[in-house]
Amino acid sequence: MSKYRELKFKPPVLSVNENAREVIITTVSCMCDNIHTIKLKKSENGDFSVSGGRSSLSNWQMKGDYITDLKWAADDQNWSEVFRIINTGTAVVASVRSR
Repeated sequence: MSKYRELKFKPPVLSVNENAREVIITTVSCMCDNIHTIKLKKSENGDFSVSGGRSSLSNWQMKGDYITDLKWAADDQNWSEVFRIINTGTAVVASVRSR
């Protein structure tokens, strides 16, 4: 069974440090189990910015207005909503690191 299928049927328990300044989310794609990261970094004014690293966020094919939705959910510290939005695309969340 592929890593993507394992994560889709049995998602991991994820937690983010309270008042995290940076959150790095590792995802596994349905296409050949490719691994990519999404980074959310808090700016000086307290808002999060979203980056796909070397990949465009459109590669995850998330549903809806995902950039705005990810930023708002992260600003509200609603990490379960952030993970749900990411999982609507062609990749699933495998792990999370925060500081």
